[in-house]
Amino acid sequence: MKKTEINEQVTVTSMGFRKNLVAYPRRIEFRGITYSFIDAGLRLLVNQGSLMAEIFTLSDGKSDYRLRSDNHSGNWMLLSISS
Repeated sequence: MKKTEINEQVTVTSMGFRKNLVAYPRRIEFRGITYSFIDAGLRLLVNQGSLMAEIFTLSDGKSDYRLRSDNHSGNWMLLSISS
């Protein structure tokens, strides 16, 4: 599996909700291309002092995408793509 580091801001265009009402991105737009994810993926909650971030690993069926949310201003970063 090849991993490409990205570290660029993306736009989340659709959100989904798990059974426990935790939100996750269902669709993003990156460099003019829309990527839709097939499931809720994996979620990791990271705390560092008073700062909190969520890291999601999601799949579109071909590649895995790692996204980070800062949980404050709605900013999303695409950290990497693995294919």
